[in-house]
Amino acid sequence: MKPKMILFDLDGTLLPMDQDVFVKAYFGAIAKKLAPRGYEPQKLVQSIWIGTKAMIKNDGSKKNEQAFWDTFAGIYGEQVRDEIVYFDEFYVQNFDDVQASCGFNVEAAKTVRALKEAGYRLALATNPIFPSIATEKRMRWAGLDKSDFELYTTYENSRYCKPNLKYYEDILTALDVKAEDCLMVGNDVGEDMIVEKLGMKVFLLTDCLINRENKDLSAYPHGSFVDLLAFVESL
Repeated sequence: MKPKMILFDLDGTLLPMDQDVFVKAYFGAIAKKLAPRGYEPQKLVQSIWIGTKAMIKNDGSKKNEQAFWDTFAGIYGEQVRDEIVYFDEFYVQNFDDVQASCGFNVEAAKTVRALKEAGYRLALATNPIFPSIATEKRMRWAGLDKSDFELYTTYENSRYCKPNLKYYEDILTALDVKAEDCLMVGNDVGEDMIVEKLGMKVFLLTDCLINRENKDLSAYPHGSFVDLLAFVESL
């Protein structure tokens, strides 16, 4: 059965990247920006990691944004909430410096637009650990725009993270679509292919493959963007 909705991961899928290289560039840039505000770089990086883990473990009782800043305030004190403006300023003024750590694949945007023109509904199911401005900028780095998708997940609009199946269930609810009518495209075996448990079809993009448990890839339809289009056509 043809899918009605296609969900795309972003980092390592539509936006080529080595995750370790990206994370190093990201932390280097934000630490440089905030050092003049009195944030010691090593403590800042560790604290962001702790806040990120709080979002990943979020039980759905609050949005990921609140989970992050509640945790961050637990480290730096409640007054840190007055400093959020400087973190926001980083994403506006300095986050584009991190783009150089990522690649670019012209086939990504071409594929998204070809599928959209073919009548498929599209959503961006990127792990919602970043604010919307950072997600929108990473879309642009990939040659895309927020208008290409009906929904894109951010830490402001999400209350779970991958690989929690409730993250995907919330997307299905927001889009008013059934799992069996969707196809998930991602590069991370553990975080993206898990949606098979909900009855969703999957396609593993292998250009920037993440396979932490060394699972047998033959268990999933997989390959490049060209292979993805052929797979969708075959359904």
